[in-house]
Amino acid sequence: MFIQKENDFQPLKNLLPYDGCVEYYGKVFDEQAASLFFEKLLSNIDWKQDKAIIFGKTIYTQRKVAWYAERPFSYTYSRTTKHALPWTAELLEIKTVVEQLTGERFNSCLLNLYHSGNEGMAWHSDGETELKKGGAIASVSFGAVRKFCFKHKQSKEKVDVILEHGSLLVMKENTQTHWLHRLPPAKKIETARINLTFRIMTENGQ
Repeated sequence: MFIQKENDFQPLKNLLPYDGCVEYYGKVFDEQAASLFFEKLLSNIDWKQDKAIIFGKTIYTQRKVAWYAERPFSYTYSRTTKHALPWTAELLEIKTVVEQLTGERFNSCLLNLYHSGNEGMAWHSDGETELKKGGAIASVSFGAVRKFCFKHKQSKEKVDVILEHGSLLVMKENTQTHWLHRLPPAKKIETARINLTFRIMTENGQ
C-alpha cells in the first residue's frame, strides 16, 4: 500500500535553514493507493464549507474542511469552533502509515479540499492553543500537485516545496513559532487536491 524508501530509516534533510524543522518524505503511497484514498476521502468525508469571522462578518470559503479525532475535541481558529467527528476507516489506515514512518503519535486530523488551483490558503502559522506546543504536524497530499511555501516571520526568507500525489511532509519543533506557510493559488491547475494534517491536540497545548 505504501512505498518503502531507503531514507525511511535515515535522517531526512531539513528544508528550513534555521528556526524550525520541515521534512519532506516525498511519495509514501504508491499511485494506486493514493488514487484510491483520494476517491474514498472525496466521497466519505463529511465536507463543509470553512468559515471565519473577520471584522465581525462571517466569511465562507470555497475550500471545504473536515475535522476528525479519537475523541470529541473542539478546535478553534479564525474565531470559529469545530467539533471533531470520529475516525473513518480510511483515516485510520492513513494515520497508521504516517505514524509508522514518522515515529509520532497523532490524535486528530484537519482535512482540506481544494477543488482546483483557484483555491489556496493565505500566509499563516498553526498556533492554536489546543495544539501541543512544538508538536509535529504531518501533512499528507492526495490529488493535484501543488506548491507549498514557507516564509520566516522576521527575515522573510522563503522556502518552497512541491507536494506530490501521495506524499508526506512533516513540520515540527519551532516551525510554527518562527515560520509562516501557505498554499498559493495556481490558476492553471483544474483538478482537486485533498490535504490531511495529522495533529497532536491537548487540553491546554502542553
